[in-house]
Amino acid sequence: MNETTPSDLAWKPALPPAPVTLRGRYATLEPLDAQRHGEALWEAARGNDEVWTWLFDGPYATETDFLRAVAEKQAATAAVFLAIVPAATGMATGKAAGWASFMRAEPAHGVVEVGNILLTPALQRTTAATEAMYLMARHVFEDLGYRRYEWKCNAENLPSRRAAARLGFTYEGIFRQHMVAKGRNRDTAWFSMLDGEWPARKQAFEAWLDPENFDAAGRQQQTLEHFRSVSL
Repeated sequence: MNETTPSDLAWKPALPPAPVTLRGRYATLEPLDAQRHGEALWEAARGNDEVWTWLFDGPYATETDFLRAVAEKQAATAAVFLAIVPAATGMATGKAAGWASFMRAEPAHGVVEVGNILLTPALQRTTAATEAMYLMARHVFEDLGYRRYEWKCNAENLPSRRAAARLGFTYEGIFRQHMVAKGRNRDTAWFSMLDGEWPARKQAFEAWLDPENFDAAGRQQQTLEHFRSVSL
């Protein structure tokens, strides 16, 4: 439940998302650029068609087609795409390994969605991927001034639903027959995080991301859910 539910808001519109660089300890997000990130993203995604299963585009048969799609995302006006670049440590190469976007922004109402997330195998289940989501949430609430941060996914996409819950988004329900994706019906699961919830979510993220929470092999000592439960 939201910690604060004022009936009258001292409200001013949020700022629209714009290309931005967000730096963390384990990952950096950069404005998606086909020339700068395209080749690395192609190498990270090629041969892994399953990463496109729940996205509206892909998979791509050729690098040319893929780079054209990246360029279209770079030029998009309805969404702001950011490349996710893990820090060059251990097995990570320091090259772009995925992307995410701010989309469906309604600054007047303080609502924006994180979506169209591509996590190649090099990013899946990594600290860098979690930190990328933290950096985007922090930017939304603290820099841009949004009240509501949304996560939506195909209701059949159980990994995405689990990820939303793990990251601290609240499940709100299913929009039945919400849209058609790749010729198939999509029921959409809705999740949200509110500005009043952000301070506790932030505290949990930062406790989980602390280097002291990881052993020499990079394994977590405590889960993100644990830190969220003790921050309530």
